[in-house]
Amino acid sequence: MHVSQNLISGKRKYLLALILLFISVIGVAFGIREDDDFDIARREVLLRRIGHELLLQSGDSKSRVLPVNKIAADEYQIRFENNLTFQPDSLVNTTRRLLAKDPLAGDYVVNVLNCGNASVAYGFAISGNKKDDIVACSGRVQPAACYMINIRFEPKGLLIAKNGYLLGSLPFLAFVGFIFLRSVKPGRTLPDLQSSNTFSLGQVLFDAKNRNLLINGKTIDLTGTETRLLLIFASSPNETIERSRLQKEIWEDEGVIVGRSLDMFISKLRKKLELDPKVKIVVVRGKGYKLEIGS
Repeated sequence: MHVSQNLISGKRKYLLALILLFISVIGVAFGIREDDDFDIARREVLLRRIGHELLLQSGDSKSRVLPVNKIAADEYQIRFENNLTFQPDSLVNTTRRLLAKDPLAGDYVVNVLNCGNASVAYGFAISGNKKDDIVACSGRVQPAACYMINIRFEPKGLLIAKNGYLLGSLPFLAFVGFIFLRSVKPGRTLPDLQSSNTFSLGQVLFDAKNRNLLINGKTIDLTGTETRLLLIFASSPNETIERSRLQKEIWEDEGVIVGRSLDMFISKLRKKLELDPKVKIVVVRGKGYKLEIGS
């Protein structure tokens, strides 16, 4: 009974852990989405700050950084009121430093375009892994001209996909949890064969661990199923055991319950107990069976 209670306690702990896992996954999935709008607004401020610092580096402290345009789902454009010049090294360092404060910015590509024909005057790519950065033409000052800076971030669809993955994984987690909890479900009141000792049933000595009966110096071997069945009776002598309980505890874990199987094993046990007429398994009509041990 102690083993059964421990298993039940363990099952409750695993169930609680599974529930907490579900809550955490849902919280992460929806928490990310709720923070998106704020982070995107913060990103646009950082982009304006990039434009502001570039103007200062160009010696311009008076003209404006025009409103940042969102030209695609994950692409923004920084525009300026007047012409400017820039050093590629400064542009790379400024962009990397400021966008490091953007929690949604992973990999991104920066292209500096000429306003007149949208040709690329300079460009570079920044990766989460610094060794994968692509930075060219360092140290060459770009001439004063009308420039637009396009910054394209790793597609946000990946973030949405991650959210979808988290939510989509819930049914899978539930299935795994069900299988796991089923595998540790308690064996009700059926004792553990490995920890059981011997039982004295009248003149019969029942050794559950070694699966045999000793009667008047004679040893009778038992099968595994016969041992488990007799163990239930021996744990509750002279008490009625319901037929449904016997079927569930012996065969349910095997996935198949066959009504006639119980009758067959009861019959085999009766024959093996015949050497002691005071020990017998009797039918309790409408209820089940009882192991009677006479005095």
